[in-house]
Amino acid sequence: MAFDFILMLTANDRTIPDARARLEEALEGGVRHIGFKDIGLPLSELKGLAAAIRSAGGRSYLEVVSLDAESELASARAAVEIDVDCLLGGTRAQDVTEVTRNHPLRYYPFPGRITGHPSVLEGPAEEIVTSARRLADHEHVHGLDLLAYRFDGDVSGLMTSVCAAVGKPVIMAGSIDSEERVAACAQAGAAGFTVGTAALSGVFPAESQGFAAQVRSILAITARARAVSTAPRRLALVAHDTRKAQLRAWVLRHRAALSGHRLICTGGTGRMLHELAPELDIRRLQRGDRGGDQQLGALVATGELDAAIFFADPTVPHGGDADLQALTRLAMLHDVPLALSTSAADMLAAALLSAAREPLQL
Repeated sequence: MAFDFILMLTANDRTIPDARARLEEALEGGVRHIGFKDIGLPLSELKGLAAAIRSAGGRSYLEVVSLDAESELASARAAVEIDVDCLLGGTRAQDVTEVTRNHPLRYYPFPGRITGHPSVLEGPAEEIVTSARRLADHEHVHGLDLLAYRFDGDVSGLMTSVCAAVGKPVIMAGSIDSEERVAACAQAGAAGFTVGTAALSGVFPAESQGFAAQVRSILAITARARAVSTAPRRLALVAHDTRKAQLRAWVLRHRAALSGHRLICTGGTGRMLHELAPELDIRRLQRGDRGGDQQLGALVATGELDAAIFFADPTVPHGGDADLQALTRLAMLHDVPLALSTSAADMLAAALLSAAREPLQL
């Protein structure tokens, strides 16, 4: 995630009764990450909601707010049955992952002690950070859902500490109702944030009335906050053999901007770039002809890439043309930016990697 806005069709920790109608307004506003809670509507309607989000090309999220073990496990089973893309929240990761581990959904539980409705995050910051580390070490936990603004303490310090303590994405949730709070989430290193009640109540400044205008306003705020985001980007870098020289040159030009981000490469490209810039964080997959391109496609499909750069050579036939076509299809399907030329890669780098060093002036 490259600091994404997740719209929750919820109020007071419940899915709103008219969620299906509001979804159409949300899509008109341009949002693509859309979620709902495990309470408020019957399972059949939640299933229809998830299907409508998927049909529109969006990514669906179910957030668990049930506090007792039986209800939380029922919600995990519902997430599998509904077939959402991401399951957020809950506190019983060991039990929930027994339900979700064989399903493609991504799981982001709550760190810390959660009480009440609406949910509140309790405990000293050190205890919450320890909980976050323990959860992130779990193989089938893909990130964390931190109720940052439901914490009675130094919220910015807590967000920064949790993001620094774990190597997996952290989504900020709960009472994010201003541009200042969105910017603080980005500066702390969050991968995304959720907004529900505040958008439905119209608290964000917008050019016009209505829910779609609220969504557009929050998306504009997100774009501004993304410029100061400190979360490392996950960027795939690949090149045909006849375009490796161009990729070398591109990496050397953007070497400083790439520092601190996570680069994923097929085998030969990864070895070349590691020798070129050993200080960069490079993860090597298999060589392209040994399945590396398929591994790359799988990372796109599971939401583990923020963007991909593939310097392709259109002038000569390649045995991997079918793999490139498959990658292009997956990138379109999962809305992952894909650059196939130097100029496109430059624009992508400018959008994703050129984070400002100064706080937003709000």
